[in-house]
Amino acid sequence: MKKGSKTVICLLLGAFSVTVLALAQEDKEGCMDHSLFTRLSGYYLRNCEEMEFDAHKFYDPATKKKVSVEGRKYVYSYYIKKELKGKKSQLQVARNYTNAITKIGGSFYDISGDSSRVDMKAVKGDKEIWVSVDQDNWKGNTYYLTIVEKETMVQELIADPEAMAGDISTTGHVAVYGIYFDLDSYTIKPQSEPALNAIADMLKANSSLKVYIVGHTDMTGTFEHNMELSANRAEAVVNEMVNKYGIVSGRLKAKGVGPLCPISTNKTEEGRKLNRRVDLVEM
Repeated sequence: MKKGSKTVICLLLGAFSVTVLALAQEDKEGCMDHSLFTRLSGYYLRNCEEMEFDAHKFYDPATKKKVSVEGRKYVYSYYIKKELKGKKSQLQVARNYTNAITKIGGSFYDISGDSSRVDMKAVKGDKEIWVSVDQDNWKGNTYYLTIVEKETMVQELIADPEAMAGDISTTGHVAVYGIYFDLDSYTIKPQSEPALNAIADMLKANSSLKVYIVGHTDMTGTFEHNMELSANRAEAVVNEMVNKYGIVSGRLKAKGVGPLCPISTNKTEEGRKLNRRVDLVEM
């Protein structure tokens, strides 16, 4: 092979290698940061996973004990860009996340003592957010972020329209669980359909019944925010009944009472789950 040809091939291979290297330092297609955090500058997302329901073991910042947390799980792998290798520290990476979590009232625990593994916990809207930053002793060049939004797995149980009607007839109201919303939002999740179907069937079977749709929250967050959130969620349920299920709008009124009518303690997650609900109250 001629010398000139070898030079051209080497140049082409060199250009190809540079291109591959540049592409390798870009976020993996389809990967985005979690909405709660902004990554430390100089890193790219090499991989990401999202599981609808899974578990992960964290250390609780309050008790320093390991607990298994279940819910929607996210796993992110962050790699530093080549030109910055060795210029970031484990402490710098950890501080980026602990500062963010404390700003929203959360807490953290440096398990390792050297910032290579830090676990965090915060309450955001109606969910507990658990976070682990694990640097695997790579001196700030690589770190892994695991996040679990704690929630109870949706049970395959369908509310009984007849039981609902019976409770309203005897007590004037019924608590409805199984209506789920996006975090700190009044967007109704698709897995709420069984409960919504049951409400609609009950209203259609009792055509003279008029009800208040009443939204409830726990004590997490500010009072004003919870009042607004509960009212918006109640209104979202009314809109769903009218627009999707054909219930006459005059039979429904949306009201939000925030945390004012708890049926359990707000000091435990189990109690807060009971307080987050929608009530149907006879007019």
